[in-house]
Amino acid sequence: MRKIFFALVLCVIFSHDSLAASLWNDRANWIGDARPSRVGDIVTVLVSEKTDAKDEATMEATKTSNSNVSNGTGILKFIRSLGLTTNNTSAGDGSVERKHHATATVACLVTEVLPNGNLVIEGTRDIRTSEEILQFQLLGVIRPQDVNSDNQIKSELVANAEIAVKGRGIISRTQKPGIISQILMAVF
Repeated sequence: MRKIFFALVLCVIFSHDSLAASLWNDRANWIGDARPSRVGDIVTVLVSEKTDAKDEATMEATKTSNSNVSNGTGILKFIRSLGLTTNNTSAGDGSVERKHHATATVACLVTEVLPNGNLVIEGTRDIRTSEEILQFQLLGVIRPQDVNSDNQIKSELVANAEIAVKGRGIISRTQKPGIISQILMAVF
């Protein structure tokens, strides 16, 4: 009995300096999805945008004017009768057709949490191929509940989405008109 009491006293004396640590982590959520909720969280946006636009226009205009001046009298006798008739007719057709298709995966950063809980996201992805650099830029607002369990969201669910694809390099430079062509297009 004395041995048990002595062991118990030793445990009490030496236990006040030791810290008890739990194996349980209160911050870990083992059953919930890790959805973005604060500034600095990362969300993967699956960009799949397709745009088809076609615009056609037809124009016809006709203008006719007649002007007559009779012979002058008095000191204006030198003016002879003059008749002038003009006819102008214009017609034109035009059409523009554009098709765009963009597919990418862009990791975006949450930059702001709105008062209603929605998240402002922004992301950039650069793709370098040979002498060309393609840059995908994405900016928009998402709802956290639209993000799936893999922390991904489709671009069609991004509100106020601004998606830009910019190219820099040899191909982009050759597609841009020269300085003289730009001046002529601006003047005419």
